[in-house]
Amino acid sequence: MNRQTIIERLKARPEPAVLIIGGGINGISVFRELALNGVDVVLAEKADYCSGASGALSRMVHGGLRYLENGEFKLVRESLLERDLLLANAPHYVRPLPTTVPIFGVFSGLTSGALRFLRLSRRQGRRGAVLIKLGLSLYDLFTAGRRALPTHAFHGRAKTRALFPALNPGARASATYYDAWVSRPERLALEMLGEGVAAGGLALNHASIGQDGLGLVLRNGIDGAAIPIRPRLVINATGGWIDLTNASIGTDAPRLIGGTMGSHLIVDNPALYRALNGQMIYYENEDGRICIVFPYLGKVLVGSTDVRIDDPDAAIASPAEQDYILASLSLIFPSIVVAPDEIVFRFAGVRPLPASATAVTGRIPRDHFCEVIEGSPPVLCMIGGKWTTFRSFGALAADTAMDRLGVSRTLDTASLPIGGGRDYPKDPTRWIADLAARTGLPETRISALLDRYGTRAAELAQGFGPEADIAGHSAAELAHLIAHEQVETLADLLIRRTTIGITGALSLAVIASCLDLLSAARGWTVERADAERQSFLTLLTTRHGLSVESLSRRDQRTPA
Repeated sequence: MNRQTIIERLKARPEPAVLIIGGGINGISVFRELALNGVDVVLAEKADYCSGASGALSRMVHGGLRYLENGEFKLVRESLLERDLLLANAPHYVRPLPTTVPIFGVFSGLTSGALRFLRLSRRQGRRGAVLIKLGLSLYDLFTAGRRALPTHAFHGRAKTRALFPALNPGARASATYYDAWVSRPERLALEMLGEGVAAGGLALNHASIGQDGLGLVLRNGIDGAAIPIRPRLVINATGGWIDLTNASIGTDAPRLIGGTMGSHLIVDNPALYRALNGQMIYYENEDGRICIVFPYLGKVLVGSTDVRIDDPDAAIASPAEQDYILASLSLIFPSIVVAPDEIVFRFAGVRPLPASATAVTGRIPRDHFCEVIEGSPPVLCMIGGKWTTFRSFGALAADTAMDRLGVSRTLDTASLPIGGGRDYPKDPTRWIADLAARTGLPETRISALLDRYGTRAAELAQGFGPEADIAGHSAAELAHLIAHEQVETLADLLIRRTTIGITGALSLAVIASCLDLLSAARGWTVERADAERQSFLTLLTTRHGLSVESLSRRDQRTPA
């Protein structure tokens, strides 16, 4: 469905039952829930899908080990269940991640941890073996009825050194447990969006919601055209922007959000990649902040920070944030130095946490809930949440909405496969070989497509062809994404529809090739194409730490 068709259908459906504002992971989740249950639903996203916090996550799918200290047992149970459901429903993107916690003491952190749990202290203390053992035992207990992943194990100093020779020699022991990671979160969200559209919902990116004096209007961000829209219920799923969205649509609501910013780096350092031995290291910085480092699509992801922020649009991974992350990394791998040009991408997002007066950001609850602001129409605000629990949060919001609409649920999504996770092979190697034999394409090409699209690769491979000369993608593949996935900008294509940007494969030549494809598809003039190129380069510089000079150096090393 192209953009013009979507707009014509929106004009023909000016009074949907539900209007969702916000196309992040939570907005898309509730959109899918409602559409699959037969509700007339429209979703509008002012920028691009998953262009806010939903595209700036740590790429972890986890129970939240550290939330146990806050007493958020219900959230940890729910998160672990949703983690296991994602491992089953989206195996093409969500996979097990062995995680090791270095241990530097035995009893340290017990007193400070107990006082924090009882809300009697905010002081951080390094967590020792006993405290870590307690947390991991609870983790295992919460999943005892469904053993999707192995239980935890402790290692002494000798085995810890054997597993991680470059680890800080002060580590007296380590503990390994399992969580999961997501390779392409934006693509997972797009697959869910597509399922909602296939079920009858309408979704449009680059489309904001405002007022016209008579009610709400949807404004097309491409040509500025306004379309009146009169829903029975609005769902505000704009995360860190919830309060700003309520104000823009005339909803009289108290302050609901008090977000914090988290920044991450993507590093291309072979020594660091080898030092991780295929695992994530989950460690503490000197200020008690939990940090992570793990292999990600051939590179290394390191993060994160946790600082208050009032303006979600100002969330930028600054040089100071970068210095903080690298300093924390040097504590755990002191012999490994990351050079500035080895940082191939950096990004930041705002955690949509509920408004809180607590002075310590780590104490702000990570749970989620819905709050309805009565009005005409009423507005249901989705507050809080974390990426791992998007399905259960979406189901909660959908159930609340359907209850108000007098609609009964007909489909539960808990065990429903997502997109290319359907019929995912138990033996991917055999599946790849069989498809390669049928299509005549190289197995390496089929393998790459399976990673990107799951079992949908079977229907896409032939059309995408054997060539992969634009940062590992063919021109036909990129043209397909432009034509079928509402790509309107270079950032849509290179940062969210693909992992070209985040994995350091971006260069000036790649940008030029993709701009040619996008310009041809959209019928842009030379002036319009030049403006898009400059806008994208500015975005890369200000938000992702990539200058024109660094992109040019990549062209000198690697052809497009």
